[in-house]
Amino acid sequence: MSADAPALVAARDVARPRKPWRLARKAVWIAATVLVVAAFWSIDISWSALLTMPQRLVHYLGLMFLPPAWAKFPDAFSATMLSVAMAWLGTMIGIIVSFPLSLLATRGLTPFFVRLPLRGLFAVLRAVPEVVIAVLMLSVTGLTAFTGALAIALGSMGTLGKWGYESFESVDTGAIEAARAAGASRVQVMRWGVWPNARPDVLAFWLYRFEISVRASAILGLIGAGGIGKMLIDNIQFRVWDVVGILMIVVVVVTMTIDQISGMVRNRIINGYWQLPLISAVSKVVRKVKR
Repeated sequence: MSADAPALVAARDVARPRKPWRLARKAVWIAATVLVVAAFWSIDISWSALLTMPQRLVHYLGLMFLPPAWAKFPDAFSATMLSVAMAWLGTMIGIIVSFPLSLLATRGLTPFFVRLPLRGLFAVLRAVPEVVIAVLMLSVTGLTAFTGALAIALGSMGTLGKWGYESFESVDTGAIEAARAAGASRVQVMRWGVWPNARPDVLAFWLYRFEISVRASAILGLIGAGGIGKMLIDNIQFRVWDVVGILMIVVVVVTMTIDQISGMVRNRIINGYWQLPLISAVSKVVRKVKR
């Protein structure tokens, strides 16, 4: 080792920057930890019930699925299709209403006094769950599937509106500038400068929102909006567990089927070819195993 080595090491240690003290980040982590611990201790937890939960779970699973009430399959499938129809109608209404509003809420296309109120409306609709919206609408529309569809529509408007204007704002500005340079009006800029570039993402968001609405429709049925949720809560209250079992089977199969079909369509929109998500996942696993 040369005589200059200690000096070089000392100079390197002196030049090394000090690790920054991120007080704000540490404070946030400490506050979050305190909140989690406080929430944990504020809940009345029965530890003895937790110890016996696996045994009770096996018992009720046996009541539901050994065997399920196959005779109720037509009723279960019909109720599930009502929930899917509720989700489809609500999502379509949300798309029709939110699409033009999301264009008007896009930065660079409309002035701020038009844009900001619409963004505030989307934020309010996203903040209120569909169940709360349905409860508020019960006095007007009654306990019907249409109430659930309207609740899903309002919830979809808030989510799709935000996804829409964020997609429109993220497009390449070259087409927008070219349309404006050609003398296009504001509507023509939206049609030819914004929509062609944002279309794949927006269509994928619409499909994804429909998947969310299918799950929301089952929850809305628990408050009497119809569909699979109402049939499920009625049989749970009367402890008809074999009917609950067939309901769970139908819900899982229908929901997974919708997810696969929706994923296949989204893959076609984004990547340009048809492929089921399940097949894609299996093929990736097979390729990894072969390697």
